[in-house]
Amino acid sequence: MPQVELSSGTIAYEDTGGDGPVLVFLHGVLMDHTVWRKVVPGLRGTYRCVLPTLPLGGHRTPMRPDADLSLRGQALLVGEFLDRLDLREVTLVLNDWGGAQLLLSEGRTARIARLALVACEAFDNYPPGRPGRSLVRAASIPGGLALLTHLLRLRPVRRAPNGWGAMTEHPIPDAIMDAWFRPARTDPGVRRDLAKYLTSTPPRRQLLEWSEQMRAFEGPVLVAWAAQDRLMPREHGPRLAGLFPRGRLAEIEGSRTLVPEDRPDELVRLLQDFLRTTSTPGTTGTTGTTVASGHEKTPGHGE
Repeated sequence: MPQVELSSGTIAYEDTGGDGPVLVFLHGVLMDHTVWRKVVPGLRGTYRCVLPTLPLGGHRTPMRPDADLSLRGQALLVGEFLDRLDLREVTLVLNDWGGAQLLLSEGRTARIARLALVACEAFDNYPPGRPGRSLVRAASIPGGLALLTHLLRLRPVRRAPNGWGAMTEHPIPDAIMDAWFRPARTDPGVRRDLAKYLTSTPPRRQLLEWSEQMRAFEGPVLVAWAAQDRLMPREHGPRLAGLFPRGRLAEIEGSRTLVPEDRPDELVRLLQDFLRTTSTPGTTGTTGTTVASGHEKTPGHGE
């Protein structure tokens, strides 16, 4: 994998290359870029897909000891990644982890043309649900993350309903999860990075202030929400779509949080439609406001 040196350390990434519009895909905690392995093949060629592995526990190389890996620090690291690779008019695609939304709160949007929020953390839902709270508790106890990541070698623990079992309708292949959990299990530096992130969640008031500041983003926003999600509240989907002047909502049936795992074909279709029907700076285009169960309804308004 290619790597790029940023202020916090080395970030590895995948890049399909090409001259098409750029999509940057971000993953969740204790995962890596392979969460998108079923989605990228449907977009490769038409679009340039860039997939960094963020320092959220699935990364192979620890960050510098003094790196700011808080929620805000991680978001700014994404912005630095876009700058370092000189990626422009990016469509930023988030799933599970929602921290990169803070780039909008910070006004760091010069390189972001569109945003796709796919069943991700939002508002004050950091960390999300019982799995998120369990991770925070483990990170707060000496040796807690080491114990947890060793337990995650066991299939019953992986598929427990209060853990990763809550994130998909169908089990994730063991080989994929082995690769996700191995860095934090075997490398104390990776566990240190993960603990820094997990124990730095800002208070609820700050999270809601940041969310309100996102209203200033004027680019198109797709909110693709999973109908069977157990971690991201269902009401957050329409609430997020209503936050943005050019927001549109899609509700995806037959999926929990990891839509790229459960419904990759439907997600590809939604992304293609979103990219085809929304404008970038200097062009004209149209947006809808509501898509339900993956099928577009008559828009309530247009541009």
